[in-house]
Amino acid sequence: MNVRNCKSCGKLFNYITGPHICPVCREATEAKFQEVKQYIRDHKGVGIAEVSEACSVEPGQIRQWLRDDRLEVTEDSALMLNCESCGAPIRSGRFCDRCKAQVVGGFNSILNANKPAQPQVQKPDRPNPKMRFLDS
Repeated sequence: MNVRNCKSCGKLFNYITGPHICPVCREATEAKFQEVKQYIRDHKGVGIAEVSEACSVEPGQIRQWLRDDRLEVTEDSALMLNCESCGAPIRSGRFCDRCKAQVVGGFNSILNANKPAQPQVQKPDRPNPKMRFLDS
């Protein structure tokens, strides 16, 4: 059994997976998330400070939900984040589409560089080989 202290309330709980918060605090956080999500839908163009004040949620928590791709805002919203690589404005996540493509391309080139060479399959000399059967 894996027992931990909740980061929010400090109570002991049986930790299984996910963030280190107890089920009660997890439900409360999820309820706040739904409240923030609805507030953003109802009030287009609202900023993080206003959402934080209206919903009684820390601005850091709102940014975390945006970084985790749990929240996504419209392009005209004031809730924009910055790409962690180039600083371009993004609506959610950690990286812009261009930087994501660069990271994926880098990973693919590393994977392909470490991949063993494919054995060359020799093609028959004849342009149109035919199937042959042996008589038994």
